[in-house]
Amino acid sequence: MSDDFILQTEDLTKEFAGFVAVSGVNLRVARGTIHALIGPNGAGKTTCFNLLTKFMSPSRGRIVYKGRDITPLPPAGVARLGLVRSFQISAVFPHLTVLENVRVALQRQRGSSFDFWRSKRVLDVFNERAMALIADVGLSSFAHWTAVELPYGRKRALEIATTLALDPEMLLLDEPMAGMGHEDIDRISALIKSVAAERTVLMVEHNLSVVANLSHRITVLTRGRVLAEGDYKTVSAHPLVREAYLGVGHA
Repeated sequence: MSDDFILQTEDLTKEFAGFVAVSGVNLRVARGTIHALIGPNGAGKTTCFNLLTKFMSPSRGRIVYKGRDITPLPPAGVARLGLVRSFQISAVFPHLTVLENVRVALQRQRGSSFDFWRSKRVLDVFNERAMALIADVGLSSFAHWTAVELPYGRKRALEIATTLALDPEMLLLDEPMAGMGHEDIDRISALIKSVAAERTVLMVEHNLSVVANLSHRITVLTRGRVLAEGDYKTVSAHPLVREAYLGVGHA
């Protein structure tokens, strides 16, 4: 497997009681790129993400990250290597402030313990880095808001900040624009582009204008298999892609 690719899969397959959700997927994600995984509902995109981050084990095949076979590793082991996932459903503590959420994520620097019960002084050492991350995602004016008070798009920005607190080399984003209006989409798109300047991003996304504007390379899945791959111009012109994906209510 080539060193040019930070993440690669070989014959990645997942079966559930005879149903094949992902079938023989060979994925190649180049370092320093934004790579999109698209396809109609039921195409296997989220299952693929679950396999890559080890929330599911493949029925067969292997996953190689930075030249290392990570197929046998648990999710925490994969995250420690710098492959970190941001979930489709916002995964923050709703009744902690923005600052507190990011500070909790930064505690990874002290090891694996999350010291909710420790003195405030212990956690204050994370304030400077937390505020820098909060500024990076455009949330400085919301630092002392509780997460539950945030507008939806801002909550997704907070989730990205808590993910960045783990200092990932590669970031997996699961439908980052889901449920957003145009203003939030523009803001999060700019944030992803900024984040990707120093990282590799693999994202599942339904919004094709976002995919067209952000992605260097696109893999199209249908019925668990790779249908096409290339830049947006290439895949959007592919007749089978137009039939399977663009022809079902998308433009």
